[in-house]
Amino acid sequence: MGIGALAARFGLATHVLRHWESMGLLHPARDAGGRRRYGAGDLTRVATILVLKEAGLGLGAISSLSASVDRAARQEILRAEAEELRRRIAAARASLELIEGGLHCEHEDITECPNYRRRVAEQIGSRGPDDGRPSGAPRTRAARPHPAPSPARTPSRSPSEASPA
Repeated sequence: MGIGALAARFGLATHVLRHWESMGLLHPARDAGGRRRYGAGDLTRVATILVLKEAGLGLGAISSLSASVDRAARQEILRAEAEELRRRIAAARASLELIEGGLHCEHEDITECPNYRRRVAEQIGSRGPDDGRPSGAPRTRAARPHPAPSPARTPSRSPSEASPA
């Protein structure tokens, strides 16, 4: 089958398959005219890539897995991926806890909720004293304060764009 048919079968854009080929994840055959031809093995390979992506692996890890020839190498790659997934799950659980705490909080002002206050205190405690950077972190361009735009540089709206008061 051609690249368009394979892409359509999986709901992908053709440029995705070309990118995966450029990374060495796919190796389609070519017909006499140089067009890519995909067989049953390629179908399985695309499905495998998609399953691994759904599991949270990036293309680099998928490429490393496909290149690993022994169990120990595969296990090392998967251990690192499992640890990263555990970290993301912990972050998602903490986010869900904060959101659910806000849903059930009886205070009118969310800044009065104990769970919210605890998380803010934790965030402040992990930052340096002055500029929001972690202690000892280098100051980057993004960390510098930016002045507010002056009224002269703020685009004005025409009367037709102005929102009603």
